Amino acid sequence: MNATGSPPAPDLTPPGDLPDQVSAALREDLGTGDVTAQLVPQGQRVRGRVITREDAVLCGRPWVEETFRRLDRTIRLTWRATDGDRVRSGTVIFEIEGLARPILTGERTALNFLQLLSATATEASRFVAAVAGTGCTVLDTRKTLPGLRSAQKYAVRCGGGRNHRMGLYDMVLIKENHVAAAGSITAAIAAARRVAGGVKVEVEVESLKELEEALRAGPDIVLLDDFSLEDLAAAVSLNRSRDRPVALEASGSVSLQTVRAIASTGVDFVSSGGLTKHVRAVDLSMRLDF
Repeated sequence: MNATGSPPAPDLTPPGDLPDQVSAALREDLGTGDVTAQLVPQGQRVRGRVITREDAVLCGRPWVEETFRRLDRTIRLTWRATDGDRVRSGTVIFEIEGLARPILTGERTALNFLQLLSATATEASRFVAAVAGTGCTVLDTRKTLPGLRSAQKYAVRCGGGRNHRMGLYDMVLIKENHVAAAGSITAAIAAARRVAGGVKVEVEVESLKELEEALRAGPDIVLLDDFSLEDLAAAVSLNRSRDRPVALEASGSVSLQTVRAIASTGVDFVSSGGLTKHVRAVDLSMRLDF
């Protein structure tokens, strides 16, 4: 919370690997060159606009700007909305003006980023709205499109959600195979404390009995995997009865239909891979006037 008692504003700083993502997208689309764009006279100029055909939370503006910057720095974009804004169907997102060839070349790449990331932000916003008032925070997972993890996690933040770990390097998450290799939950947590270098340690449990062992071992977070609502409530009660409760995260079978009931059990976090892997691209359209 900040000084006003409100949640802190999300960090909407674009990820550092954004230029690499745009480079890869243009490289796979352009190959040896845009042969279709050669049908347009070299010096012809064009004006246009991008319109959303459905309600959405906008996300992807920096990727659009980088795409067209790479192709022609003289292309002019005039934005009517910014990342994190809610836009209604029929809204003009931005206007574009410049040479026709580079605009046509960049159109698909720019819109691919904008429609995917807006879809991710929109889905995140739906989950956040569904748990409003419960005190529970919506988290994403590592179930992202390869090469676009930082982009989709940025989009989750634009939608009001929060990021779980970015990758395998910034937090320990002990799952059943790690426990099996270590011999027990207790042994796995102890090993993580020895080797993790001070990063947070989270452990996944599948029953109240495993939760009891995990709490005794002292992780920072416990992930309650596929618990029933009754067991989630029991887990919250057990955790709160301890002198030093830990954060509880619920995951598994989380959907828009179930997330509020899960959040209402009192868990601190609820995570869903659906924020990033079950999204449907927002319907966007670019209209050009020659």
